Amino acid sequence: MSERHVVLREGERVLIRPLRPEDAALYPDFLADVTQDDLRLRFFSSMRTISPKMIDQLVHYDPAVAIAFAAIEETSGKLLGVVRLHDDASAEHGEFAILLRSHLKGHGLGWLMMQHVIAYARDKGLTAVRGQVLAENTTMLQMCSELGFAVSDDPDERGIKQVELPLKALPAAVSSILP
Repeated sequence: MSERHVVLREGERVLIRPLRPEDAALYPDFLADVTQDDLRLRFFSSMRTISPKMIDQLVHYDPAVAIAFAAIEETSGKLLGVVRLHDDASAEHGEFAILLRSHLKGHGLGWLMMQHVIAYARDKGLTAVRGQVLAENTTMLQMCSELGFAVSDDPDERGIKQVELPLKALPAAVSSILP
């Protein structure tokens, strides 16, 4: 389950596939279409840009403990979004992060990418997918809730929510939407 062709609500054909080192060349165009606020929501700090060094780190990951999936628009070859999953030290849970072109939020791409990474985690044998979300990121929190994640306050950091989806016994509603 490394590649998947999907169609967005507006009919755009998208390929979801593993992120590759050569995808670094797609990042400048991608990031030009991501607002500073969306970067802050993703990285939990204000940033004007992402440096070439950081882009290099994002596209080079250890596949033994991490995976990143890119959403590529099939007609243009543009990078539309990236979802990543990093195993924790126990290799039982994975922590996700996702970033989309800002104008695509609410169009179904994030939902499809999250389904893809959840299915990957389940197939890998992880017991749960987890994440941290800024409390103000209501769009992400709503999507997580709809996907079956439990949402709770982070006991150590004010303004941050913890989200967790157990994979051993996925709710039937969630299992039915996974690829």
